[in-house]
Amino acid sequence: MNDTTPKHRNPVGRILMGVLIFQLLLAALLFWGDLRDGLRLPGFGPRAPSLTEPIKPGDQTRRYRQDRAPAPGQPMPTTPLPDRLTLTVIEAGASILLEGAITAGDAARISKQIDELSPAPARVLLNSPGGSVRDALELGRYLREAALNTALRDGDICYSACPYLLASGVMRDIPETASVGVHQHYFGESTLLPAFVAVEDIQRGQGEVMTYLDDMGIDPLVMRHALATPPNEIYVLLPEELQAYNFIQTPE
Repeated sequence: MNDTTPKHRNPVGRILMGVLIFQLLLAALLFWGDLRDGLRLPGFGPRAPSLTEPIKPGDQTRRYRQDRAPAPGQPMPTTPLPDRLTLTVIEAGASILLEGAITAGDAARISKQIDELSPAPARVLLNSPGGSVRDALELGRYLREAALNTALRDGDICYSACPYLLASGVMRDIPETASVGVHQHYFGESTLLPAFVAVEDIQRGQGEVMTYLDDMGIDPLVMRHALATPPNEIYVLLPEELQAYNFIQTPE
């Protein structure tokens, strides 16, 4: 009997194989793009503009990565901010500069460094892309107990968890050229948790943040912007919002 098996694949099979390869390549491209811009679900919808784009009312959400926060921000963009919070004594000891990302353990480390300063500073300057919420809250309570003022310089940034340090100041000075922004936070130590545990941890963390803000004299309603802004974006507060939420105190 002659072998009548086709020597070539069915055209339909070749088409299906081509479609499968195309889908795999498209998925790989989307995944690579997500890794470059911060891991997020693939999508073709509009994305927030870059932080370098001007901010205006109603258009305040920008793409954000803590390790790539662009200008404004001193000393960015010429040199990156430190990977962990760094204390520098300036202005003949009257002020200290806390600069860089807020990492786990920074609250205890920076508090100890401030305790050892002589003379004791009166003001804390901030320039930070954010980081550990728990350390920001702990260090913020320490700064308030020490009755220190907080401030930003022209062009400085204070994003993510940094506004909690800013809020701790007895008096707060924020020039119009500085930038303050909020977004959603991660509160758990691990993302590999059952859903109900993760939700409970997030709710507890948000409760701690709102209590902290109220204790510092900040309107907790500022959290409505944070809760509506994903972690890979930042909501930049306008000067009038900073005043409305009491980051900028109005003269009595």
